Amino acid sequence: MRFDDIYRAEFGRVVAALTGRFGDITLAEEMAQEAFTEALQRWAKDGIPPNPGAWIMTTARNRAIDRLRRESLRDDKYRAAEILHDPEPVEISVVPDDRLRLLFTCCHPALAPEVQVALTLRLLGGLTVAEVAEAFLVPERTMAQRITRAKKKITVARIPYRVPQSEDLPVRLRGVLTTVYLIFNEGYLPSSGAHELRTDLCAEAIRLGRVLRSLMPDEPEVIGLLALMLLIDARAKARFADGMLVPLGEQDRLQWDTAMIAEGHDLVRWCLRVNRPGMYQLLAAINAVHSDAARVADTDWHQVVALYDRLLVVTPTPIVALNRAIAVAEVDGPEIALAIVDSLDLDSYHPFHATRADLLRRLGRGDEARAAYDRAIELAGNPAETAYLKSRRD
Repeated sequence: MRFDDIYRAEFGRVVAALTGRFGDITLAEEMAQEAFTEALQRWAKDGIPPNPGAWIMTTARNRAIDRLRRESLRDDKYRAAEILHDPEPVEISVVPDDRLRLLFTCCHPALAPEVQVALTLRLLGGLTVAEVAEAFLVPERTMAQRITRAKKKITVARIPYRVPQSEDLPVRLRGVLTTVYLIFNEGYLPSSGAHELRTDLCAEAIRLGRVLRSLMPDEPEVIGLLALMLLIDARAKARFADGMLVPLGEQDRLQWDTAMIAEGHDLVRWCLRVNRPGMYQLLAAINAVHSDAARVADTDWHQVVALYDRLLVVTPTPIVALNRAIAVAEVDGPEIALAIVDSLDLDSYHPFHATRADLLRRLGRGDEARAAYDRAIELAGNPAETAYLKSRRD
């Protein structure tokens, strides 16, 4: 097991547990980071212990206790000292998971939505600041400042680490769903590093999706998000070959996970019966159409375009318009699709240039296509995706 894999799997657990124990998110994050730093040094000499997660948790907890003892002596912080010797009983809640508790806490209405997502991606998903910045398409320094300000606001505004009650859950749901989906996306196509796929993040996002479903079984967007992640993750084994990304239209569909697809389809049908469409339900329905086709030639592209039309009403963003244009190219041709793409302001988004390059290639505009592929390669961070783009350009 690699150190990076342990970090991804355990960082969020440790932060959530320490926050629940000591009630201080900043302390929890710092002690978790210190524990991993110590582990990196000691394990290089002694080897990775049999239970690395327990080692990290114990080390981080002990460091937190040591700090609180020093501060209670130095600053007469009696409350901190009381925590060490007389811990409060664990609060009983409808939320059954430490990490999910922390997710909802970070998604407090006092924090701006984009800050909620960034903070929870950092604390729960264990993503680096650079990876969170990539997810938001902003510079790393900007994202670091946002996260720092968010933690300060939690302290200054005295936002408690409190398990949300049932009536609080819908208010916080949007930020939680966005966070879970971004964690899944970072796992499914990592924005940086050497990994083609980070199964730990995908599995964690799906696990949180299942917990959310058990918590809110009648919320269509929760069901839609879980369906979406299952239908996408079902294609994971077919997405890479020889270190290169394999696009949907070229995948070996026999490698798709039929059990995950069947579960995803059942969830989509449930959403259709409820008939309260939202972004995640519509995205799940689009992926259900793709997974229902035995061959790419059998794809019902008219239905895909119709679903994107509805999605564009619900979520009128340029990224949705870009993905709709890809489907439009299959129905109305690449020239019409290119006109849509060229109207979008997404210069820093590498799929924009990759899509544009493919449409230009199909129109026989080779020099322009090559330039667009070059720009996509420059912006892409995933090695398998970069390899694919280079092969298409060449």
